[in-house]
Amino acid sequence: MQKTILITGATSGFGKATAKLFAAHNWQLILCGRRQDRLETIQKELENVPVHIAQFDISVRDEVEDFVSNIPQQFSQIDILVNNAGLALGLEGSDKADLDHWQTMINTNISGLLYMTRLILPQMMKNRTGHIINIGSVAGSYPYPGGNTYGASKAFVAQFSRNLRCDVAGTGIRVTNIEPGLAETEFSAVRFSGDEKRASSVYAGHENLSATDIAETIFWSASRPAHVNINSIEIMPVCQSWAALAIDK
Repeated sequence: MQKTILITGATSGFGKATAKLFAAHNWQLILCGRRQDRLETIQKELENVPVHIAQFDISVRDEVEDFVSNIPQQFSQIDILVNNAGLALGLEGSDKADLDHWQTMINTNISGLLYMTRLILPQMMKNRTGHIINIGSVAGSYPYPGGNTYGASKAFVAQFSRNLRCDVAGTGIRVTNIEPGLAETEFSAVRFSGDEKRASSVYAGHENLSATDIAETIFWSASRPAHVNINSIEIMPVCQSWAALAIDK
């Protein structure tokens, strides 16, 4: 029986690359996102495998519930859930940050992940099999100026992943948190409200992680033997490392 993977935030970046990689290995796909045109394009590109697309806002609970309750029977047995949808907005200090930006990050990075996990998990528990892969960030472990709410939201993802592992112990369900560092995707363009020049400056002059790098990490984690759980993977490009502790002199 063909296995099924559900990917949120599948219209670009890590999500899109993950969809392509799993399709190449003959998985059927459920792809979620906010941009219908992109979902349709990806569906056409991956016509070699069954693809179900769904356009909705993951931060709106009613929309997530409606989506889950209307998954076609062919796709209803979900083997892997990749909670990839997430974003950063702004890089201002906490005294100047836009409260709407903060709320959007909380709604997407935290609430959306919770909604999807809570609604997909009962089926996995019933079948006593499945794998939930959350996309965190090194920002959840290491602070940086302007990271405030984004970093805090990814710290939530890390701790929720650990607690989820405790909740599913003995069921055969696996939980993994993947924590990328600097990766060249649309991430910075979104963070800087479409300012492509500012976004490109983040990645200029060095070799960053690619969306494919993270997709391959997801696939490797998912393809371990059933008795092996990859708890977390922290991954950075060689050009990136931890900053020195700041001292005000």
